[in-house]
Amino acid sequence: MNEENGDAERAGGGDQPQPAKAVAEAAVQGARRWLSRRSVLIAGASGLAVTGLAVGTATGKLPFSQALQRALGVASSNPTTQLGSTRVERVYSAARGRMVDLVFILPSKTPPKGLPMSLVLHGLHGNARSAAPTGTLKQLASDVARKAVPSFGFVAVDGGDNYWHQVHPGDDPMAMLLEEVPQWLRARGFAGPTGLPFACTGVSMGGFGALVYTRRRVERRQPPSAVATLAPALITSWPEMAKRHIFRDIQDWTALDPLRHIDETKSVPNGIWCGTEDPFITGVRRYIDAAHPAVAHTAHGKHGDPFNRTVVPSLISFLGKHVPRTD
Repeated sequence: MNEENGDAERAGGGDQPQPAKAVAEAAVQGARRWLSRRSVLIAGASGLAVTGLAVGTATGKLPFSQALQRALGVASSNPTTQLGSTRVERVYSAARGRMVDLVFILPSKTPPKGLPMSLVLHGLHGNARSAAPTGTLKQLASDVARKAVPSFGFVAVDGGDNYWHQVHPGDDPMAMLLEEVPQWLRARGFAGPTGLPFACTGVSMGGFGALVYTRRRVERRQPPSAVATLAPALITSWPEMAKRHIFRDIQDWTALDPLRHIDETKSVPNGIWCGTEDPFITGVRRYIDAAHPAVAHTAHGKHGDPFNRTVVPSLISFLGKHVPRTD
């Protein structure tokens, strides 16, 4: 600024009367004081934002107004109530004969009692912590907060790599889903008085498992309200499936293969999503042609999270249409 003033004086500003120069200098000092005060305010607001976000993470609520949240860039113009929450517990599964992770993906820190829950089944070499696609928690919390969907949550559990069925004696992940998960949910105040998940979501191998689980629920006359699968591992030939060393023989596989049991699950509202460059797209298209699901979405994309995360909004919307009333 001094250099600019010097340039102005050399350009003719030096002929300015002394009192006017004093006024200009006073104005410069005032501007500096204003800028300094503004910097302090911004720094203070930034500190408030950090503190507020820390409190929000701990309590589930940001401790300042929506207007201030928007000013600090931590809230949208839409009403926001509470942040979403993920909980992880270790529980013993008698069906699997081992300790497993039990993961809850919840729309808020303090969900309502009896919160409806959807299972979410992980893929091959996955686990409960990685079962849901990227962005699931954020989308769920946002959609519930703005009342785009009724309140619900997800529950995931470690199921191993055996396509969610018993391969070795004493390790039966499907029995865990059918018998133990409802007990765990009910004991924690989720999924109403029965503890039964209202839906099942599955990714890849978990999609195969979700369709088998749905069939088992139908056989028990306890059908879920919906089933959702992302790139389900619907393999169309025994030589290809045999490479996975999961099923004893072709009869063992065909007894479970969802493509051979479509009629048993047709009554359950179904959503399916898959990338057109996914190795499972042939089986998915065959399933779509036969089952006529309520949502059948295929688009450019390979197998994995980069595609799956793009369909999370559609997934949440689909499940939201089938959440049971809790009042």
